[in-house]
Amino acid sequence: MQKYTVEQGVVTPLDRANVDTDLIIPKQFLKSIKRTGFGDNLFDELRYMDEGYLGQDISKRPKNPDFVLNQPRYQGSTILLARTNFGCGSSREHAPWALSEYGFRTVIAPSFADIFFNNSFKNGMLPVILTEQEVDQLFKECEANEGYQLTVDLDAQEVRTPSGQAFKFEVDSFRKHCLLNGLDDIGLTLQASDDIHAFENQIKQTRPWIFKEL
Repeated sequence: MQKYTVEQGVVTPLDRANVDTDLIIPKQFLKSIKRTGFGDNLFDELRYMDEGYLGQDISKRPKNPDFVLNQPRYQGSTILLARTNFGCGSSREHAPWALSEYGFRTVIAPSFADIFFNNSFKNGMLPVILTEQEVDQLFKECEANEGYQLTVDLDAQEVRTPSGQAFKFEVDSFRKHCLLNGLDDIGLTLQASDDIHAFENQIKQTRPWIFKEL
């Protein structure tokens, strides 16, 4: 998993509350358990003018020019700014997969759905909770300034604006450790690989019948 330390990037404002996981990545695209192949269909219903389906050639699909992801000023964005209860709905892990593959490393909102919040950390993406007043300010600044960027410093636990204003956020110490070191569940397990191998060798000596070929 890619480490998360400091992210400085263009902000995309998604000015709506209660964005559910089916809006983030619609159900018809969930037939794969791979973590790739979902970025093109992120916010599919909002992003395109036609109905999307699996295997479709997106280069021929008409885009909605009013949707933020299709506007030139937000291209290459790595920070998504949203409203309350982001990631609600079903528990699909494909939602953070789609956001990450598109290029977002951070989502900032006043609140998140619990399962989406947990899934984000497990996939190297940082969900940042700020107050509604702070988020309102960021929306206004983003709208007023093309190419608006924020700096998200995980170690310092703060979001910094171009003017130098800093907003503090809370993050669980274990999750912070995992992101800073690029450790997902598999990475955490592999840290104990020497102990695992030692245990396996011990079992081979004390219970050799377990390893007998049939």
